[in-house]
Amino acid sequence: MMTVSAKAAEKAKAMFKEKGLPEDTGLRVFVAGGGCSGYQYGMAVAREIEDDDLIIENAGVKLVIDPDSVPLLEGAEIDYVDDLMKAGFTILNPNATSSCACGTSFQTAEGGGKAKPCAH
Repeated sequence: MMTVSAKAAEKAKAMFKEKGLPEDTGLRVFVAGGGCSGYQYGMAVAREIEDDDLIIENAGVKLVIDPDSVPLLEGAEIDYVDDLMKAGFTILNPNATSSCACGTSFQTAEGGGKAKPCAH
């Protein structure tokens, strides 16, 4: 469904440790409406898990995804980029047919799924 690169897993675990969070803390990944290309990605520490959330463990990191975001993130990979232009988590999404220059918002061919509002 969704994967995490080794570098992103290492960074997520280091972030949890730095914040004093338990090792089994999850990373909530979601899609919200908005952004210059239609949808935009969001990530946060999963402080609460809802009954209908999808939980995936990959590379030693627990991903928590709401059911509305699942179809938009199918087959995507979370990576960590550290180059001259930016440093941080990024999502490589095979469902995106176009994205903005910074890579934080995207469109799909069908517009598939219904995104959660940004207040997530």
